[in-house]
Amino acid sequence: MSSTQTPRPPPSAAPPPLQQQQQQARQQSQSQLQTPSQRGSPGVGNGLRTPSNRKTIYDRNLNRSRTSELSRASFAYLFGEMVTYAQKRVTGIQDLERRLSDQGHPLGLRLLDLLLYRSSTPSTTTTTARPTRILPLLQFITTTLWRHLFGRPADTLERSSTTEDEYMVSDNEPLVNAYISVPREMSMLNCAAFVAGVVEGVCDGCGFAAKVSAHNVQGGEMWPGKTVFLIKFDRGVVEREGVLERGGGGAGR
Repeated sequence: MSSTQTPRPPPSAAPPPLQQQQQQARQQSQSQLQTPSQRGSPGVGNGLRTPSNRKTIYDRNLNRSRTSELSRASFAYLFGEMVTYAQKRVTGIQDLERRLSDQGHPLGLRLLDLLLYRSSTPSTTTTTARPTRILPLLQFITTTLWRHLFGRPADTLERSSTTEDEYMVSDNEPLVNAYISVPREMSMLNCAAFVAGVVEGVCDGCGFAAKVSAHNVQGGEMWPGKTVFLIKFDRGVVEREGVLERGGGGAGR
């Protein structure tokens, strides 16, 4: 009696080990997260967004946005968020104004270079020289800087009659205060301290060490929000100015 044996099916392939499964999953996730720039198309690569022409914002001409303006709604929202951020963990009004001034100081340093570059003539490749005297510096602040920030020059520029190192720039309607609601218990707060920080940054960038502060003044019914920016130069700056006056150097710069 012959015995028949039923053929067995071929053994199935053993499942891949755990390490191999993890490696396959890792390769699949990397292929899914591959950036468009790595695939040969414009997009995001190495954390830096680049357009299709491979140029960034640093390749743009600095005069491209010379005449462009920012909408007031955008400015009001952005500046309101800046005030809210500066208001966190402050000890008082002076501390809040100091933080607003610290936010404006680096902006003044950068605006100085930009405005000097834009004020140079197209026929020359060199930028306009920085002011070397106090009066040209203050004229640059009240005209060029103020027009760039607010579209108009400052209202007045005065020198203190009692102290030779103090100058006052007046603004009857500071734009930075137009959209800020100040509580009654903080009535002495002046958010134009941000602009004071910008002015202080311009002074420091030109080599004129100074302290700039914003103060509320009584402007009557016509100008209820009038602000005076007090610029107090260091003693060394005043002494240097006296030497230049006696020597007659750089009077027109």
